[in-house]
Amino acid sequence: MPHTKNAPFRCDVVGSFLRPDVLHQARHGFNDGAIDAAQLKAVEDEAIRDLVAKQKAAGLHVITDGEFRRSYWHLDFMWGLNGIERATARQGYMLHDEETTADTAVVTGKISGENHPFVEHFKFVKALEEDGVVARQTIPAPVQTYSEVILDRCDGQIEKLRSVYPGDQALIDDIAAAYRTVIAELYAAGCRNIQFDDCTWGIYCDTDFVAKTGMQPVDIQKVSELGVALNNAAIQGKPDDLVINTHVCRGNYHSTYAFEGGYDPIAPYLFANENVDAFYLEFDTPRAGGFEPLAHVADGKKVVLGLVTSKQPGLEDEELLVQRINEAAKYVPLENLCISPQCGFASCECGNKLTEDEQWAKVALVKRVSERVWGEQ
Repeated sequence: MPHTKNAPFRCDVVGSFLRPDVLHQARHGFNDGAIDAAQLKAVEDEAIRDLVAKQKAAGLHVITDGEFRRSYWHLDFMWGLNGIERATARQGYMLHDEETTADTAVVTGKISGENHPFVEHFKFVKALEEDGVVARQTIPAPVQTYSEVILDRCDGQIEKLRSVYPGDQALIDDIAAAYRTVIAELYAAGCRNIQFDDCTWGIYCDTDFVAKTGMQPVDIQKVSELGVALNNAAIQGKPDDLVINTHVCRGNYHSTYAFEGGYDPIAPYLFANENVDAFYLEFDTPRAGGFEPLAHVADGKKVVLGLVTSKQPGLEDEELLVQRINEAAKYVPLENLCISPQCGFASCECGNKLTEDEQWAKVALVKRVSERVWGEQ
């Protein structure tokens, strides 16, 4: 069977890649005032061209800019929305054994999505498309933006939020509308593949999330239904030929993680009711639980099994990967399954603890396994 014309593909990736040293150096130079924005962009452009060439050479049917123009997988997008500004948090996100850099997003005015800088970023990748290759734009899920701006991570954050949005419903409505605007502008720029990256579900998969986050206990059904409703509101009215998928993660920063636990608590809501075309799901370690929650995936939806870790350099056993795909096929038909790394290789610019060669060896492994299972070339 030939590959489909749009994602998900049998051999797929989540989107971010390790930044080359030249890009790290340019970023430091820009932050120190040694080079200007135009010089930084020139380095980014060349690094992205090189990355796209490597993705094509690896046999991927999807190309991304590797998120090379961002510091974070999520915050840079939020800062690009009107009405949201960058701020320094009291502390970074606390992961399993490491604290991230400390940044957050603060609401300072009515949120809207026109003229988002990511649209220009996408146009650059779009120009590098060719027959059989689709450009993907990755952005944080709408509920991820909502979850970030309602947190109390820096002084005055909540006060500023409530001066603009006294209640949550208007905030939710404006975030959804802002996303619809960005999606429409991406579509007008030629985008046909958008991926929502979403860590909010990973929180609620973890039975110990209250202790880990300092959050209050929640009604899982209530917060799950809110998340699905917000994400669906952002998708509402999208063109039929625009594919929107979602990636669910438990944290991916410098080879560490934030949460653990199977998908069981959220599967009846997310898998059954979110109006995306496919779910890219983390399954690389026992932390993600078993495949049983996949029984909740709505008929016809695709699942991309993140069986190959992007956190460590060692290669997984091919026979075991094939076996695990067949296990997952007990819950989702094999023809609706694909394989990828469990997350990107550099969700933040520091990247995970492996080399570029090891990164591409992981991609090659995914491709070999996809060819074994589905006969795809």
